[in-house]
Formats: sequence, structure tokens, C-alpha cells
Amino acid sequence: MQLYFIRHAQSANNRLYEETGSWGGRDSDPELTELGYEQAQRLAEHAACANGGTPRRDYVNRSGFGFTHVYSSPMVRALATGSYLAAALNLLLVVWEDLHEVGGIFVTDDETGEYIGQPGKSRSELAARFPQAQLPETLGEEGWWNRAHEPVELQVKRARRFVFDLLVQHGGSDDRVAVVSHGGFYNFVLAELLGTQAENGFWFGLNNTGITRFNFDPEGIGLAYANRLEHLPAELIT
Repeated sequence: MQLYFIRHAQSANNRLYEETGSWGGRDSDPELTELGYEQAQRLAEHAACANGGTPRRDYVNRSGFGFTHVYSSPMVRALATGSYLAAALNLLLVVWEDLHEVGGIFVTDDETGEYIGQPGKSRSELAARFPQAQLPETLGEEGWWNRAHEPVELQVKRARRFVFDLLVQHGGSDDRVAVVSHGGFYNFVLAELLGTQAENGFWFGLNNTGITRFNFDPEGIGLAYANRLEHLPAELIT
């Protein structure tokens, strides 16, 4: 199995922080920016390009990606990015709740700094916005989050659960699995795969639509590359 961890395209919150250096006024579930939509389109076109040939040790995907599955976080910015990717590849976009960003859906109280959990999008809202996506059966009309801010210890457990479930579903296969997720959760998944701690203060950067590839082979797990961005021109890198 090969796992391709892809960060969503630029969101309104990403742009807000880039312009102000602050999360003040952030949206709990932001949309993509116009630039973000262009990034998502470039990503999809790049992933759909088959270059022919299959080198025995194609660690840089010179022969193409050949994705067999596309999963997405239930957050709007990831679903919007994943929609482009799945459509270009003619694959089903499957929503995997555990791929959401660390903390979940929340807003911040401007006076106290307290994180306040929010409901998240309901089943009907997501179905109307992303009709091509396969939503989890557990998602109802009350919203997919609807709980308090996710603490760090649960973020660690969720990354571990994601890796376990991924191996149950795809381990030992020739599947090439693309997941569209988030920069914070990326660090927890990477830490789980590398056997380190994500909360130790060391940060692994992942740009918008950056691609990281892991190989799961009988002899172990290998990191083929991280944060590849050749599908974007310099002016679209965020």
C-alpha cells in the first residue's frame, strides 16, 4: 500500500493568518479562497496525469500516481479540495471523519480565549454542497462535530486509530490511497508512523496541497517524500 497525505488548498483562515498574523476572526469551518480553488484544480490535473511506464522503484511517481481511493476530512476546505481530485480521477470521494483538523469545529472567545465547540455541518448541508461525496452513516442532522474542543490526548489517539483503520482496510494491498486532510493532523499522523511525539514542539511543515507519500511494505514503513509541490507555480504556493 502507498499512502498519500495531502493538505487541503488555501482556506479563508489560512489567508487571514497570512495577512494578519492572527487567528482573530477565524471561521470554524472556512471555505477555500479563490487562490485555493486554483491550487485544488492544479493538484487534480497533476494527479490525473499518467506518464506511462512503471519503474521498479518509482519513489517520485514519475509514472503517475494511480490513486485507487480518495478520502477526505469532513471539513469544507478538505472536501472542496478532495472534490476536484476525485472528479479528475473518476473516483468516489469518501468522507473519513478521523481526518479532521486537530481541535475539531470550534470558535474562540475573544475575551477569555476559551475554545467553544460548534456543531459542524449537518448531513443535508454536506450532501447538498458535495453530492458526489459518500458521507458516513453516523452523520446526522445535528452536525458531525457537536462537542467540545478536542484536547491533545485525543488528537494522539485519533491519529493512532486512523493508522490502525487504514491498515485494516488497505494494508497488504497494492492500493494507492490519497487522503485530503490538514496540517495539524499531519503532524500527529507523521509522529505515529515515525514513532515520535507530535506534541514535543517540533513541527513538520505541509503547504496547501502539499503531498507526502508513505510506503507500507512487508519490511516496514518508508517515507518516500514529503511536501511535494511541483504541481504549483511559485505564485500559487502558500
